Amino acid sequence: MKIAVIGASGKSGSVITKEALARGHKVTGIVRDASKDVPAQAQKMTKDILALTYDDLKDYDAIVDAFGVWAEKDLPQHKTSLMHLADVLSGKPNRLLVVGGAGGLYVDPQHTTRVMDTPDFPDAFKPLAINMCAAFNELKTRNDVNWTYISPSANFDAEGARTGKYRAGGEELLVNSAGQSEISYADYAIAMVDEIENGEHIKERFTVVGG
Repeated sequence: MKIAVIGASGKSGSVITKEALARGHKVTGIVRDASKDVPAQAQKMTKDILALTYDDLKDYDAIVDAFGVWAEKDLPQHKTSLMHLADVLSGKPNRLLVVGGAGGLYVDPQHTTRVMDTPDFPDAFKPLAINMCAAFNELKTRNDVNWTYISPSANFDAEGARTGKYRAGGEELLVNSAGQSEISYADYAIAMVDEIENGEHIKERFTVVGG
């Protein structure tokens, strides 16, 4: 398959790129800064996410949005950038897969309480979670786009091992056999590329936990 990864020089984007390349897919890493490297064997496109057009993306079966900003003043870009991609891909066959957050997952079967609403959720992460939730809430209204939103576990571990094992769920936070909600970037990347290949969650959010 032909896959484009937006933010391929970042932590999650680079791991997803490497996983897709290892499976024999043709991958283009999209970065906004020409000085940023993408994983070896990947092609590189230098363009800001808000400047991307359908001509840039039309040849890709799947577009992975691993865009991320962390400074509080930039956080609204999570929504504006995602809506730009949705507009670009509106009515098109190409798939849009989003590296999401865990803050918007539910912790109860009634879906009344989100992870970010719980007392233990760190205040420092709330602005990011609020903005990512706003972006997702807008995305899920888009029936004109073949989107999939993949939320990691509460502990999304950049340094964690690639075990090759994960469990997928729905919109509720998952825990492993030890009662921990955690997944490594490497195992999350496996889940992402599995979804690209199998297409089991079109126009859905789902989550994954390690082990």
